[in-house]
Amino acid sequence: MKPNPVTLAAYGRLLRDNRNFRRLWTAQIVSEIGDWFYTIAVYTLLLQLTGKAQSVGLAITLQVLPQALVGPTAGVINDRLRRKKVMIAADLVRAGIVACMLLARTPGSIWLIYPLLFFETVMWGFFEPARSAVVPTIVRAEDIVVANTLGATTWSFNMAVGAGIGGMAGVLLGRDTVFVLNALSFLVSAFLIGRMVFHEPHAADKPPLHWRDLVDFSPVLEGARYVRRDVRLLATVFLKGGIGIMGANWVIFPIMGSRVFPVTLRGIDPQRSVMLGMSLLMCARGVGALLGPLTSAGWAGGSGPRMRRGILLAFLLSALGYMTLSQAPTLPLAMLAVLFSHAGGSIVWVFSTTLLQRYTGDEFRGRVFSADLSFCMLTIAVTSYMASLAVDAGINVRSVALATGVAMLIPAGAWLWAQRFWNERA
Repeated sequence: MKPNPVTLAAYGRLLRDNRNFRRLWTAQIVSEIGDWFYTIAVYTLLLQLTGKAQSVGLAITLQVLPQALVGPTAGVINDRLRRKKVMIAADLVRAGIVACMLLARTPGSIWLIYPLLFFETVMWGFFEPARSAVVPTIVRAEDIVVANTLGATTWSFNMAVGAGIGGMAGVLLGRDTVFVLNALSFLVSAFLIGRMVFHEPHAADKPPLHWRDLVDFSPVLEGARYVRRDVRLLATVFLKGGIGIMGANWVIFPIMGSRVFPVTLRGIDPQRSVMLGMSLLMCARGVGALLGPLTSAGWAGGSGPRMRRGILLAFLLSALGYMTLSQAPTLPLAMLAVLFSHAGGSIVWVFSTTLLQRYTGDEFRGRVFSADLSFCMLTIAVTSYMASLAVDAGINVRSVALATGVAMLIPAGAWLWAQRFWNERA
């Protein structure tokens, strides 16, 4: 079946005609903007109370590594239970976790942030594979590319708006208000998802889930054998791991924002205004991630060969962007370099998600997308923590950015080599 072209009209038609997708999309907007608000607040709080980049590196590791650890269990649960219920439960728990961050106010209580970040990420590890696996269930096959592109561009828009406004919200309203807003956003998301009505065939006639099933790894092994049977699927499931190399930006941007490109406002506490430099770099990242799929999806047109070529070019664009960032003399030029690099990363994300949905049967999607995200989160955890150690060891943050750009050539080369599998099949 020929995919529908990715246009603004296609976005509007999908949102107008598909009530379930419209509610899922609205829930995404609400919760993700709240997430970006509180991310800025958390990182600047850690830098101000500890003075070490390593504190941010540890926070990022705790925000991403648990997803890799919980991935196998999350995949099994999302292939056994109704994914709608999994998403609602994850949102409700996250609302409580974020509200507890109000308790971290002093250097003596800052340790509370770390376990809270850990458990919030565990819940995200259950939510996100469910959301990705639900899309092919609620959207017609010819609209999947449109839905994935809209989801990715919405994430990017949310980041640009959330990061850009989040820094100002933290400055003017204070961190406590930011944490409260984010907790409320998860409650709104759970309400919207609860109003979705759709059939979930993967959960039909499945036996009840017992506690012992959570430590039964036979479904995980079954999923691994399923992936290995199709070498194209095996190669594609590692793509987001390549994007994860750019996870060093979670350390690079806060350090650059506070030490290389600080932005100050008259009459505002300097410790608060430091958030602005970081938020502008994050905003540029979001704008780039927004423009990437918008400019490439129409060109690809849902074509498998074009998406595969686009992934290779996107990896190269990301590498060039970080190399340019390492030499940028001013904040506007640094923002432009960030924009281009994360436009490439977003293209890889959208195209790889679409290819995985095409190659994977519904009964395995939970496990495949859990593995897909796990590889990405594991790479982010490693690269971000290594970046924080490098900065605290005295290595210039510009050199860390340059190393990140060079490292992005590795997944580009690996994907180029993997194209032989499609050629052999053809």
